[in-house]
Amino acid sequence: MTRATAGRPRPAHGDPLAAEILRLIRELGLRAGDPMPTELELIDRLAVSRNTVREAIRGLRALGIVDIRHGHGTFVGEGSLAVLAPSLVFRTLADGGAGGLLNLVDIRELVEVGTMDVLAGAFSDETLARLEGLCDEMIRTSLDPAVDREFHRTLYAGLANPLVGQLVDLFWDSYHSAESELTLPADAANVAHTAEQHRAIVKALRAGDAARARTAMTEHFADIRARLARAGG
Repeated sequence: MTRATAGRPRPAHGDPLAAEILRLIRELGLRAGDPMPTELELIDRLAVSRNTVREAIRGLRALGIVDIRHGHGTFVGEGSLAVLAPSLVFRTLADGGAGGLLNLVDIRELVEVGTMDVLAGAFSDETLARLEGLCDEMIRTSLDPAVDREFHRTLYAGLANPLVGQLVDLFWDSYHSAESELTLPADAANVAHTAEQHRAIVKALRAGDAARARTAMTEHFADIRARLARAGG
């Protein structure tokens, strides 16, 4: 195979070289988990220095595109959207306290309400029982964020489009990371109410009633907005 640089301008520094490495990954047909070409192979194929290759690999690793496993080698990464979370949290907090969380709430609502048509009636009895059990666990654990996250992840785990689940995870994680920085007040009544809202969503999905599921999810986000408004004064 000819070198990836043939007929193209020679990359001068890390950023364009990263683009060349991405192009090479595609040309070689590599998938997530596949071994990357070695450092020496990249140097030879792309006609650049060792330091330049290492700089580009570090940048791709930060994006989740490359996975370095010490003692094993370098592999193609998953390219998870989770790498965007720190930037989203920073932007949310910079946008002004509790009010800054509203942008994330808007996006979460667009994604999550929009999936109800697909999800209604699509769950197995086992998954529905799991979701109902998580509603009970929310009350027992005073709405442990990990339980809430598992509820939302379970809702979207069966979707054919894996990007939806990644988006839900990204915006859920970013929202709760920013919220924890603001130490917003919570109370037992709010925990019970949130659990009941989740239960209403599951009940509608079990019945295959997409319209009722959309309404229940919309009401859930309306209550989140109201709580943020109270916290923001």
